[in-house]
Amino acid sequence: MDEGAFLAACRQVMEAPSRGGGIGTLGEKTLHAALKLCLEPREGCREVLVGRFVADILNEEGVTEIQTSGFGRLREKLAFYLEAYPVRLVYPVAGIKWLVNVGPDGAAAPRRKSPKPEGPWQILPELAAVKEYLGHPGLRLLVPVLEVEEYRLRDGKGRRGYTRWERMPVRLLDQTAVEGPQEAGKLLPPGLLEEFTAKEFQKAGRFSPMQGSLALSAAKALGTVERIGNRGRAYLYRRAE
Repeated sequence: MDEGAFLAACRQVMEAPSRGGGIGTLGEKTLHAALKLCLEPREGCREVLVGRFVADILNEEGVTEIQTSGFGRLREKLAFYLEAYPVRLVYPVAGIKWLVNVGPDGAAAPRRKSPKPEGPWQILPELAAVKEYLGHPGLRLLVPVLEVEEYRLRDGKGRRGYTRWERMPVRLLDQTAVEGPQEAGKLLPPGLLEEFTAKEFQKAGRFSPMQGSLALSAAKALGTVERIGNRGRAYLYRRAE
């Protein structure tokens, strides 16, 4: 995915008349629409009916599905698609995130930078929901690392009284492509030692305890880590060769 093409797709999506210049005015969010347009400029290859499902993209390379959360909803799609097509899952993460809080009156506070940069390893907790497909030779992964502005509505709901409303893409910083299980080691958190416990894995990825458990489960399903014994009462793992 080219940075220039991504920026052009972002401009095209945000300038589209149907958006009405607002945030979150469509069922399809801006980030999802921009990624889809960038990855496949041809309109006839986007939103294609495949069996009883609608694929984000269907072209000469197979099916592409762009997912920002909730991989569990992909199980049925993956089971169907992988019988006939190669499938690429795209999961964007925020390498740089600016937080913009929006009050009930629509007024936005000055943006502030999130202290928690994300990386490709953030896909691992999501992949746990589809781990039975992670060894399939037809499955590929793409993790674009972006700079985004995240708009959060102060509605008294969600975490700390805010609901994430929209993520507006700013630019493409990097991307990690995994063309098969043999390349899945690219998704391990940086700074991970050759041997580690589940708690050390969680710390390296800056995961919550639940996310860490799911991420480690996915990493094992991908064949990137393996259990080798115990360190005291904790299981001990290592990077798989």
